[in-house]
Amino acid sequence: MTEQSALLLRKQLAELNKNPVEGFSAGLIDDDDIYKWEVVIIGPQDTLFEGGFFKAYLTFPYDYPLRPPKMRFITEIWHPNVAKNGDVCISILHEPGEDKFGYEKPEERWLPIHTVETIMISVISMLADPNSDSPANVDAAVSYLCHSSNAGSPTFLFEQLI
Repeated sequence: MTEQSALLLRKQLAELNKNPVEGFSAGLIDDDDIYKWEVVIIGPQDTLFEGGFFKAYLTFPYDYPLRPPKMRFITEIWHPNVAKNGDVCISILHEPGEDKFGYEKPEERWLPIHTVETIMISVISMLADPNSDSPANVDAAVSYLCHSSNAGSPTFLFEQLI
């Protein structure tokens, strides 16, 4: 599978270089390792992250696309779905199949049809619309949720903290 996954990743990288997608850029950390990518996300408009540049690493398993990559923000970010160490927690990056906790449907989890582009679009969407029901950073989720009555919006204190 290693040769096939490397070929697929090279194809996706070439496509992103040929036709960049608005909102992020992607490249290899080391030109000799197709399995380790660096991405830079531009903070989405009309969000608390607007105007920011957020660097992250995508690390692909050798059996990609059968299993999802891992994503970790290198730039410090305060967000309910980003663990304090930078690990991103969204459904499409969870291992395929049944969720042992019953929270996610199998079709919400990793599927081999996902690409770097679909992952990044999902992460950009996550920045704009946190899922505080299943947080990786409980403190950020509490800040986001518990203070909604203070200013009529759950982002009031969240804005103060980031």
